[in-house]
Amino acid sequence: MSLKPWDGRFSEPTDKAVESFTASIDVDRRLYNYDIDGSIAHCRTLARAKILTRQEAVDLEEGLEKVRQEIARGEMAFYDRLEDIHMHVEDRLSAHVGDLARKLHTGRSRNDQIAVDERLYLKAETRGVLVQLKDFRTALVDLAEANIHVVMPGYTHLQRAQPVLFAHHMMAYYEMVSRDFDRFAAALDRMDVMPLGSAALAGTTYDLDRAYTAGLLGFSKISENSMDAVSDRDFMLEFAAAASICMTHLSRLSEELVLWSSAEFRFVELPDAFCTGSSIMPQKKNPDIPELVRGRTGRVTGNLVNLLTLMKSLPLAYNRDMQEDKVPLMEIVDTLKACLDIYSRMIPNIRVNPEVTEKAANSGFQNATDLADYMVAKGMAFRQAHACVGRAVAYALDCGKELHELSLQELQQFDPGIEEDVYEAMSVARMIDRRKVYGGTAGANVSAAIARARKHLVNSASEIPGA
Repeated sequence: MSLKPWDGRFSEPTDKAVESFTASIDVDRRLYNYDIDGSIAHCRTLARAKILTRQEAVDLEEGLEKVRQEIARGEMAFYDRLEDIHMHVEDRLSAHVGDLARKLHTGRSRNDQIAVDERLYLKAETRGVLVQLKDFRTALVDLAEANIHVVMPGYTHLQRAQPVLFAHHMMAYYEMVSRDFDRFAAALDRMDVMPLGSAALAGTTYDLDRAYTAGLLGFSKISENSMDAVSDRDFMLEFAAAASICMTHLSRLSEELVLWSSAEFRFVELPDAFCTGSSIMPQKKNPDIPELVRGRTGRVTGNLVNLLTLMKSLPLAYNRDMQEDKVPLMEIVDTLKACLDIYSRMIPNIRVNPEVTEKAANSGFQNATDLADYMVAKGMAFRQAHACVGRAVAYALDCGKELHELSLQELQQFDPGIEEDVYEAMSVARMIDRRKVYGGTAGANVSAAIARARKHLVNSASEIPGA
C-alpha cells in the first residue's frame, strides 16, 4: 500500500518533514496487540453484517495474526510515512492477503480505532495496577503486624505530638492505598466502554452489531454518543488523576522513610539491596529508592497537567492534538507501575529500631494532653487544664525535665488534685491503650484493623475484573 489512504484528495505527495512531524509510530507501536484485537473483532462484525464473506473474514483474521507474530518477533519495520500503528498493520496485512486488506477499514475510522486501542490498553494496565496495589497493601500490613508492639512518636507539623504504635502509622498508609485501589477500580469501570462503530464522529452507515463487537473485545458497555466516543479522553484523565494521588501517597511515605533512616532519627534501616553509596564518601548509605519515588511523583503529576492542558479547549469531535495523549499517558503508566513494584519489594525488608522509637516516644512532652485529660477526669474544665499543663511544660523546660520526670510535689503546684496515679496516666503504654475510640491507636484497635485488612485482601482478587 504505497499510497496514503487520503491520496485521492491531494495533488502532491506529503512532504517528508510533515511525515516525520506527524508520525506517532515511535509511541503507538506499543498498542499493536490491542489494534490487532480491535481489527479482528471489527472483521468478525463485518462478516456478521454480511459485508465480508465468511472466507474473507477467515483470511483477514489469519493475516492479522501473522502480522501480530511478526511484530512480536521484532521482524516488522516501521516507517514515518505510515504514521501510526493502524496504517502499519493494514500495510503489512496487504502483504499477506493482498487487496482484501483494503476492505478491513469498512465502517470505521482511525478516530474510533485509536479510541478502542487506548481503552483496551488502559483497561489492561489498570487491572495490572490493581494487582500491584493489592501486593503493596499486603506488604504494608505485613510490616505493621511484624511491629505490632513498637511505639513511636506521632507528629503534627513535624513536631512530636503524641505516641502511637508504629503499626498504626503503617496502617494509615494502608488506608491511603486502599482509597487508591477504589479510585482505579472506579476508573476501570468508566473506561470499560466500546467506541467502535462511531467511525469518524457521526457513526457508520453500515448496520454493525456494536454489542457483538463489545462482547468480542470484553467491554461491558457501548458508547451512547458517537461524537463523545471519538473525542473522549476522560478515562485517561481519571487514570492520570488517580495515579497522581497514588504517587502523592508514595511520596509522603518516601519522605518519612528518608527522614526515619537518617542518623537524626534512626527509626528504621532500609535494606542495603535498595540503597546506594557515595562516589566520594565511603560511609554513605543513601535512601535512593524513596528519593527517586518522591522525585518521580513530579513526573506523574506533570503529565496529568499535560493531559488536562491538551484537552482543555478542544472542540468536538476528534482533533489531531489528541495524538499527543499517548506519551504522557504511557509515561504515567510506566512510572506508577515501576514505583509500586519497587516499593512492594523494599517494604518487607525494612527493619524498625524499636529501642530508638520508644525512647523518642518518651520525650518531647508527648504526654501533655494526657496530663490535661487526667485533670479533666478529676473535675477540671479542659481549657483550664490546658492552661495548667502549659505552665507545667514551661516549668519542666526550665528544669530540663520531661513532665513525667517532675516530682508529685512539683506537679501539684499546678493542680493540687494530682495524685500518684498520674505517672501511670502519663506512661506511653497507658497513653496508647487509652485511645480505644474506633480508629485510634490502641493495640486492640490496630490488631482488629490488621485483621480486617487481611480479610479484605483475601477477598480483593474478586474486585479486580479480568485479573
